[in-house]
Amino acid sequence: MFALSELENDALIEIFNIGVGQAAASMSAIVNEAVRMSVPSVSFINRAEAARLLDGKSPEAGAICGVSQHYEGAFATEAILMFPEDKSLEIVRLMVGEAVPLKELTEMEQEAMCEIGNIILNSCVGTLANIFQRELHGSLPQYHIGTSDEILIASGSQPDTVVLMLHIDFLLEKHQIHGYVAFVLDISALHDLKEQINLYIARAMGQA
Repeated sequence: MFALSELENDALIEIFNIGVGQAAASMSAIVNEAVRMSVPSVSFINRAEAARLLDGKSPEAGAICGVSQHYEGAFATEAILMFPEDKSLEIVRLMVGEAVPLKELTEMEQEAMCEIGNIILNSCVGTLANIFQRELHGSLPQYHIGTSDEILIASGSQPDTVVLMLHIDFLLEKHQIHGYVAFVLDISALHDLKEQINLYIARAMGQA
């Protein structure tokens, strides 16, 4: 399986923490509550392992909500934000307020989750693009619901593709929500990513 050195891994976590920090500021404005986000870990695993990881975090097997966007540029990837479905409704309720009935809340879920996905994925990818000094262009967000494997397949993931999994902690004043962002990468994109990380490290070392 593809792996990064400890230095490369630390650099990638640092980059993504900048990205989710920007996303947290945007989310705070939407939910009117302080939001802190962090990426405690990243891992490179295959699609089957990614599906098992997500299923293990869902209280109800198969109840996964996902928002995906395709990106091209410095490297090609499908980015997917995923939550257990009950947590996605919790986030939507934070956005729209307690007074909205459950039926209406469910109807609003797709649009609200696409907005949240757009904020978080574009913050992560935009930070990568800025730090790598390269362009990355994204498609419109697509909403998915189903098992974790179905969502990964819907995103175009092949069994032999590598999935870069970000474990994201969302800490709100009264809520703690765990989500995942998956970047589906083929071998060529993986090597492009590794090259960009090393160029970033070289620039950082040169400035030190």
